[in-house]
Amino acid sequence: MNFLQSILENSSVPVITAFILGLLTAVSPCPLATNITAIGFIGKDIENRHRIFINGLLYTLGRILTYTVLGFILIPILREGASMFAVQKAVSQYGEILIAPLLIVIGIYMLDLIKLNIPKISINGEYVKKRTKGSWGALFLGILFSLAFCPSSGIFFFGMLIPLSAAEAGGYLLPVVYAIATGLPVILVAWVLAYSVAGLGKFYNRIQVFEKWFRKIVAILFIAVGIYYAVMFYL
Repeated sequence: MNFLQSILENSSVPVITAFILGLLTAVSPCPLATNITAIGFIGKDIENRHRIFINGLLYTLGRILTYTVLGFILIPILREGASMFAVQKAVSQYGEILIAPLLIVIGIYMLDLIKLNIPKISINGEYVKKRTKGSWGALFLGILFSLAFCPSSGIFFFGMLIPLSAAEAGGYLLPVVYAIATGLPVILVAWVLAYSVAGLGKFYNRIQVFEKWFRKIVAILFIAVGIYYAVMFYL
């Protein structure tokens, strides 16, 4: 953390500054909790090593999409002289409202604690597990988690990155660099899971048993992080 801070203070290159801001965001307490949750979600598909790594990339792509869209919206606004504080408050509020209940609900469904039978639509834990097993689930998590702005990540993005982007001619690319850095830990761990842990599991022929219990652990992780965010944001 201190090492990254020193690089940030001495950096005069906008791209490097954006990348360091992204890394600082990734290791901050709140974003770190979401990244750990994402790693658990991505790692649950232990039987398919390629899917693990691809989903790690798609999770980061979700973050890139969100921060890029926010950049294209906020940079022109800031260049017109608008106050960034009001924008930060509005975006953070909506992200905080969504993330806690969604994490808890997804975790409950993955544990099969609740089954809903609606005419022509069957929603239960198995359905959710199948739907979230693919690429859309990782992409959705990247989008959702990038909207969960805590005080530290809000300062890095709204207070430092966006003003820097507004001041630079090619500033629209800086949120992309920032997003890649925020998802970099997930990509690295996904690579390790895909090409080290997954291979070890296959060697011992214990994947199915491991996957069964790991899915439950991931579901509990979702609920725990959802409760953590609920306590932080609502109490």
